[in-house]
Amino acid sequence: MSVMVVVGGQWGDEGKGKIIDSLAEKVKMVVRFSGGDNAGHTVINPYGEFKMHLVPSGIFYSQVTCIIGNGVVVNPAVLLRELDELRSHGINVSQLIVSDRAHLIMPYHILLDELEEERRGKGALGTTRRGIGPAFTDKVTRLGIRAGSLLKEKLFLEQLSSALEFKNAIFTKVYQHSPLLLEEISKQYCRYGEQLAPFIKETTSIINQAMVRGEPILLEGAQGTLLDLDFGTYPYVTSSSPLAGGASVGSGIGPRALDRIVGVFKAYLSRVGSGPMPTELRDKVGELIREKAHEYGATTGRPRRCGWFDAVAARFSVQVNGFSDIALTHLDIYDDFPSIKICTAYKLGGKVIDSFPSSAVVLEECQPIYEELPGWQMSTSGIRDFTQLPLEARRYIARLEELLSCPVSWVAVGPTREQLIER
Repeated sequence: MSVMVVVGGQWGDEGKGKIIDSLAEKVKMVVRFSGGDNAGHTVINPYGEFKMHLVPSGIFYSQVTCIIGNGVVVNPAVLLRELDELRSHGINVSQLIVSDRAHLIMPYHILLDELEEERRGKGALGTTRRGIGPAFTDKVTRLGIRAGSLLKEKLFLEQLSSALEFKNAIFTKVYQHSPLLLEEISKQYCRYGEQLAPFIKETTSIINQAMVRGEPILLEGAQGTLLDLDFGTYPYVTSSSPLAGGASVGSGIGPRALDRIVGVFKAYLSRVGSGPMPTELRDKVGELIREKAHEYGATTGRPRRCGWFDAVAARFSVQVNGFSDIALTHLDIYDDFPSIKICTAYKLGGKVIDSFPSSAVVLEECQPIYEELPGWQMSTSGIRDFTQLPLEARRYIARLEELLSCPVSWVAVGPTREQLIER
């Protein structure tokens, strides 16, 4: 039995969906362990191009059981739309299972998210306004409703009534907003419950049985390390833990069972929303990267901020996750570049530092110190053997390995399965 975890090493959008789609061919189970539909994994395979938000990226393999774990918050409407989209392409979704412990995103979560962002004004966090944060807040304050409650109508109505009474008091007294209607929400979610009932199950026993049988399991992360609630650029972070440590809690697999922890990094850097990003390029080079790589959010469509690879942040990511190896994506974006820069340290207040600050305010003041390497100026998209990559590309990868003290085991030179090189 082997359990592999795939985690984003940067600010999300590193290409985890592509890596998981490729690795899933060799496993029996894929478990999504964190986040909600604020995450978007783009997968390109023989079935077409898909933007996955909740369904694990292993769904394209009929032999793979796909589980939405207890650490995920689920918007039933989004999940049902995603299932319909997959079915329309002839994909069998019967192997999907939703943990009965996964919390539900309710209409009042989405409304609260919108109202809170508007209240912050210029200080808005840049959330996707999909109710993710408020749903996790309710989970922590014991006001949440779990997917399993959809199977018990009386229990669900009791929980909804209690939660909505509290939320409507906030809407009417704090935001001067009209209250949400209990009957309307209950009817809507009871319909969702009927449609999702075949998928909702207790998943820890199912996962444990797979482990007893010695079946290989892949744990799928969402977002990226630098958006972690504790170790990310707080408060510009997500609401759950995208770290490898979160994989155990969000799936129900003990940490001693994790055999391999893979960090996914882009050859450059990108970020959606607000928050500090020392290597951000606000020039034609940044625009070139964005357009060549189509750097627009899979969930929101927002243009991503782009910059050079930040080895200081990446080294921190390796440390807090304990990565065994790295999957480097989007190397081909640099194919036409005469030279490439890597941030190896920061300058802060006249001093050089090589550690990642815990404060977003401090990180905002950091200036990148760059090392410049020659580019290769030739196409890599058709290369399938690592040794056939241009010498300059291999030297770039070797320098990243040296700076991060972690081996690069996969290199992606394009968006398809075939363009993932395994060393």
